[in-house]
Amino acid sequence: MPGVVVDTHSIVWFLSRDPRLSTKARETLRSTTAAGDLIYVTSICLVELTYLVEKGRLPALARDELIQALDDPAIPCSLAPLDRAVAEALAHVKRSDVPDLPDRIVAATAVA
Repeated sequence: MPGVVVDTHSIVWFLSRDPRLSTKARETLRSTTAAGDLIYVTSICLVELTYLVEKGRLPALARDELIQALDDPAIPCSLAPLDRAVAEALAHVKRSDVPDLPDRIVAATAVA
């Protein structure tokens, strides 16, 4: 699957044009979409985003924007499932390298 896999804050900041997204990340996402490739949003991002909204760490608008982007065929975002391939790829992402489980799932999605 050509494209790029993102974590929760990266996609939220990209969609909202938040300056906290690094220049390199912004350029990577822009060049990915300009090439006609997809931005893959892992399903764990939706779960994590709901949790962050509930905790008041992100506004509800952030989740709404992501849902709209995933539903809009004009926006090159695609929901990447948490499936068996990702679960098996998790073994290739060392916990010592990526200790946070949601981040490991994002990395495993990229590996899968």
